[in-house]
Amino acid sequence: MPEESIDHIDFDELNKKAISKPLVTHIYTADPSAHYFDGKIYIYPSHDIDAGEAFDDLGSHFAMEDYHVLSMDSIDAEAKDNGVALHVNDVPWAEQQMWAPDAAKKDDKYYLFFPAKGYDGIFKIGVAVSNSPIGPFTPQPKAIENSFSIDPAVLQDNDGNYYMYFGGLWGGQLQRWRTGEYNAQNPDSPTAHLPEDNEPALLPFVAKLTDDLLEFAEKPKEIEILDEDGNLLLAGDNNRRFFEAAWMHKYKGKYYFSYSTGDTHFICYAIGDNPYGPFTYGGRILQPVVGWTSHHSICQVEDKYYLFYHDSSLSKGVTHLRSVKMVEIEHMEDGHIKTISPYKNI
Repeated sequence: MPEESIDHIDFDELNKKAISKPLVTHIYTADPSAHYFDGKIYIYPSHDIDAGEAFDDLGSHFAMEDYHVLSMDSIDAEAKDNGVALHVNDVPWAEQQMWAPDAAKKDDKYYLFFPAKGYDGIFKIGVAVSNSPIGPFTPQPKAIENSFSIDPAVLQDNDGNYYMYFGGLWGGQLQRWRTGEYNAQNPDSPTAHLPEDNEPALLPFVAKLTDDLLEFAEKPKEIEILDEDGNLLLAGDNNRRFFEAAWMHKYKGKYYFSYSTGDTHFICYAIGDNPYGPFTYGGRILQPVVGWTSHHSICQVEDKYYLFYHDSSLSKGVTHLRSVKMVEIEHMEDGHIKTISPYKNI
């Protein structure tokens, strides 16, 4: 992915201006999916490592191979690393790139949902199960049938149904599934098969899960993200259109679908009336962080909502060595979310 120059950044000064500090510093973590289970906060991030892969627009340098679960006894408590919860070597169908995961709880079991590339080079989404929120997790022998692309996020709705949201452009391969079949042409191009700028943007997907949370209960459906006039956002509207990092939370009965705009580095949101949408663009939650990627989750802890996100400030700007952070967010009277700048006075 294209690297913007960081030569001008004084990281000591930047870190003084950061609105929050890394939750852990002994390992690099990213893409935090946070949940409030059983009165504690559990964070399911990617585990960044420097695998020596060359930088490219397919994200090959994001060569993560396992997951750690972080936990916090309260929102002000120190985050604890609970060790390896799942390793790619334990997943029969997965070869590499254990990217952004999510988790869910049902009854007394915990489910870890994760994307990975199979031995055919195609991203699918898998699920692993544990009796504990911190794992270890036992993976299913095969990926979820009819799953594709990356960045699963699972909503437990008030009626007891669970919905998975997913998708990601470029290295996330969403554009290769436009016909319903994987398009393997131009394998080294991250932007082949994208729509033209004046065409509707590619859309993320949602699927209700089966009662055991191990499969899709239906064929995945596209989620429409509309502008204020009710029109689909266009592919060239890269300040607002979906790129990756789907997340869903609810507030006062409304569904908030939030996501990253990728190459423009914003975390944005859109609001709808049901889990399938459509969703109307609402604004930005987070301005760009240091590092190419931006990826988040929103977690309600008691009566407050928190944004979990990452940046590359601890690694002094290395895009694939990121650190998970957290800050409270504010829903305003009109239902919109107040935009946050990750660094004061910048």
